[in-house]
Amino acid sequence: MKKNSIIQTKRLTLRPWEKEDLEPFAKLNADPRVMQHFPATLSRKESDQLARRISTKLQKQGWGLWAVSISDTSEFIGFIGLSTPSFSAHFTPAVEVGWRLAYEFWGKGYASEGALAVIKYGFETLKLTEIVSFTTMANKRSQSVMEKIGMQRDPYDDFNHPKLSEKDQLRGHVLYRIKN
Repeated sequence: MKKNSIIQTKRLTLRPWEKEDLEPFAKLNADPRVMQHFPATLSRKESDQLARRISTKLQKQGWGLWAVSISDTSEFIGFIGLSTPSFSAHFTPAVEVGWRLAYEFWGKGYASEGALAVIKYGFETLKLTEIVSFTTMANKRSQSVMEKIGMQRDPYDDFNHPKLSEKDQLRGHVLYRIKN
């Protein structure tokens, strides 16, 4: 993939990040509903730093967490893409499909639509043999997306997130996989 390439679906454009994405990204990262299954909401500074890291990685390696906008309106709604987990676990090294969308865009099939396009890219362009996804045990919405896009869970793969303390309610995670 070229640094400026775009993934187009029926309703979405997955694209490089733009300066204009920072404000709506900060808004969704500050929303407790969006961040319910994460350790904390993010401040504007933390959100901007995350966006910069994501954008830089996308530019350097040619794939990553793409900014997502609605094709008809160009409205930024979050990110969907591929990343490599930054921790060690029984399933790493691995490539993960993930998403984070603004609350008002939940329940419209955007996460599934974008994730399917990203998985196709991962298998066809990057020649990956497997893609994983994981979330907290309580995040049934994301687990539903994982199942809709054809990923499978083996309860033996479930794990405690190594970056979270033993007392953290978010520590228990489910792992889903899809093979090429």
